[in-house]
Amino acid sequence: MDRPAWSGLAILVKTADLDPRQNYILGFHPHGILVAGAFTNFCTYATGFRKLFPGLDSFLLMLPLWFRAPFFRDYIMMAGLIPSDKESASYLLRRQGGGNAVVIAVGGAPEALDARPGAFTILLANKKGFVKLAMEHGAHLVPVFSFGENELFDQVENPRGTWIRLIQDKLQSIMGISLPLFHARGIFQYSYGIMPYRKPINTVVGRPIRVEKNEKPTVEELDTLHQLYTEELSQLFEEHKGKYGVPEDQHLSFV
Repeated sequence: MDRPAWSGLAILVKTADLDPRQNYILGFHPHGILVAGAFTNFCTYATGFRKLFPGLDSFLLMLPLWFRAPFFRDYIMMAGLIPSDKESASYLLRRQGGGNAVVIAVGGAPEALDARPGAFTILLANKKGFVKLAMEHGAHLVPVFSFGENELFDQVENPRGTWIRLIQDKLQSIMGISLPLFHARGIFQYSYGIMPYRKPINTVVGRPIRVEKNEKPTVEELDTLHQLYTEELSQLFEEHKGKYGVPEDQHLSFV
């Protein structure tokens, strides 16, 4: 069941129902440069989230650093963003009666350094905190893949091991935010600028993975659920990539 809703160049695609009596963690992939698909689809509601998933409210996690900036803090809070710390997410996930969908850009700031057209590198292999959070609260996991997220900007070449990447990684570890050297188009010309390319973003919300509440999961239990989530995300990508211009021989690369 694929049911799209759209606004401009952003399209939200539903593949399965989400029970509003449950709480959910939506894992958003890839991060991209600016997480544009996550903000448009899960903060503005412009693409019909509430129509596609009635009874659910979505909240996007953002680095706590941004909540220290006056005025900007108020803007992002009104848009439904919350700090990406465990207590903020737990506050929503432990609410009785369900109805909350916490959206996490799992790859985080480091993944932005791999965002460029044609790239499908996903930072997930060692990202297990969101899975543990889901188990502790019994929140169902939902993989989300945003086709076109990495097509909005070009980025200066920065392969792992180069001096540019080493500096970026060091700054990211110190400040908590990454500094991708990106560019795209201008307002009235396509030669150069920081405006995103006019590329469609198709954000596909996958099937929910049922999670039983387990406040103290073992390492084996955590690894098993993490592996299941990885497989579901990969399957979601494979099922839909042909619709959005991704070559048949292209697959996700998990690091």
